[in-house]
Amino acid sequence: MLIVDDQPLVRRGLSLILSPDPAVEVVGEAENGAQAVTLARQLAPDVAVMDIRMPVLDGVDATRELATAAPDCRVLALSTFDLDEYVVGALRAGAYGFLPKDSSPEDLSAAIRTVHTGEAAVAPRLLTRLIAAYVRTPVGARPGPEAPARQLTPREVEVWRLMATGLDNTEISRTMDLSLSTVKNYITSIFGKLAVRDRAQAVIAAYESGLVTARAAEETGARAGNHPGPRA
Repeated sequence: MLIVDDQPLVRRGLSLILSPDPAVEVVGEAENGAQAVTLARQLAPDVAVMDIRMPVLDGVDATRELATAAPDCRVLALSTFDLDEYVVGALRAGAYGFLPKDSSPEDLSAAIRTVHTGEAAVAPRLLTRLIAAYVRTPVGARPGPEAPARQLTPREVEVWRLMATGLDNTEISRTMDLSLSTVKNYITSIFGKLAVRDRAQAVIAAYESGLVTARAAEETGARAGNHPGPRA
């Protein structure tokens, strides 16, 4: 694993937090995004824990470069703020997950393991809050939800909509009266048809297309009986 942060104390702290975990080996530390890209080429880490706001090359641009320079290195973005427009940029650029910097050591270790397996490590509700806050659909700039939705079946469109409003797989299963395995199959199909890699990118696509709005997300979340809040 590669630790990327412009503050030496943060890098050292993360290294000390993770050192007791036998499944995690810290192979290098970088103080900015440019150094991270160079080290990732040399050391081939499986995961990079990446601060978003850094000098020289920030975490968003570094994540974008890593997608080409070290495609097997999966990025877990860190930010001081729960709601940070840079995080959405990192998810667009290819980050596999996001955690606030005040997360617990247990949550950090769990997120690293999740990202290492290729899954997205962002709580659905926090993801929706982020994207609702920072992704907007300029009038006339997007083809509208009917364009990407034409590739999807009606059931897939509904799963996509519920996913974009912040429901996790279990909540989608309950809402649509489907088995959990069926929901997972629909989501895999949606990713393929939309040409997105993970849940974060699918949710961004839903907001950009106009399929859902922040108000719709709030109403659906309320009906599901969930409350927004960060969790890993």
